Amino acid sequence: MSEITYLYDGSFEGFLCCIFDSYANKEVLTAICRDEDLVPALFTSRSIQTNRAHAGRVFRKVVKCSPYAAELLQKGFLTCLPDREWHLYRLVVKLLNEGPAFLRNFSDETLYPVAQAVRHLNGEAHLLKGFIRFSDLGGVLGGEIEPKNRVLPLLRGHFCARYREESFFLYDRTHQEALFYAGGKASIRPLEAFKMAQPDEEEARCRLLWKRFYDTIAIKERLNPKCRTTQMPQRYWKTMTEFQDEAYFKPRSSPAVCSAPGAPAVRSAPGTPPAPGLSVPGSSS
Repeated sequence: MSEITYLYDGSFEGFLCCIFDSYANKEVLTAICRDEDLVPALFTSRSIQTNRAHAGRVFRKVVKCSPYAAELLQKGFLTCLPDREWHLYRLVVKLLNEGPAFLRNFSDETLYPVAQAVRHLNGEAHLLKGFIRFSDLGGVLGGEIEPKNRVLPLLRGHFCARYREESFFLYDRTHQEALFYAGGKASIRPLEAFKMAQPDEEEARCRLLWKRFYDTIAIKERLNPKCRTTQMPQRYWKTMTEFQDEAYFKPRSSPAVCSAPGAPAVRSAPGTPPAPGLSVPGSSS
C-alpha cells in the first residue's frame, strides 16, 4: 500500500470521502488536511472530491458498527483537537479492523484524545447556553461568541426551541460563521468581517439595567475571584454584557457615550484575547 496525504474541502462529507478513498485505493494516509492548510512534505498529496454517496456509505458503516463511534465522529469533527482529521481517521480504521470493543476502554490511545476533545466540546456548549447575551437590534435578536470549538451546531436546537417565535442570529467570531433563525428555519452560514451594530436608545438602557442588576446583587464580603473564574472562565467575558466598557452602552442615536453604572473596582473584568480555534465551513439545515 502506498503512503499519501489527502487534501479535502474542509466539510464533514469531504472528510468521510477521504476515508472511503483510502480503502478503495488501498492507500495508507500520512495526513488529512484542508486544501489551504497543506504544508510541503516528502509524501505525495492528492485532492479528494466530495461525493455524498461515498460519504453516506462510510457513515452508515460506522453507525452499523457502533452508534457511539458515529457520535464521536460527528462531534469530534467540530472540536479544536489538533490534527483532528488524523485522530478521527485512526478511530474509524481501528473500529473497522477490530470492532467496537476498544470503545469501552477510555484509556485506549486511539479513543482517548477524541473522547477528551468531545467532552470539552460538550462542556463549552453547555456553558455558553448560560453565558450568551442577546441584544435587540430592530426586532431581531443578535449575539456573539468566541468559542474554541465549533459549537453552533450544538447550540442550534437549544436556542431555536427557546426562541421559537423570534428571529435571531448568533455569530461565532472564532470560526467566522453565524447561526440564523427565522420563521421556524435555521441555517449556519460562513460570515466574514462581521461587526455588531450599535444599540438604539432602548437597547442601550436595557444593557445598562442588566449591568446595574449584576453589580447590585454582588455581596462584597463574599467575593471569591478564584471561584468566579472557575465557574465563569475569563475567556467568555469578552462577549458578556456585564463585563463591557462604556462604549458598549453607547446608543447609535447619541453623540456621547452613556455612562454605565459603576461596579466596584474588584469586580472589573479585564479584556481577554479571542480564544484560539479551528476554522471550518458552515453548514445548514
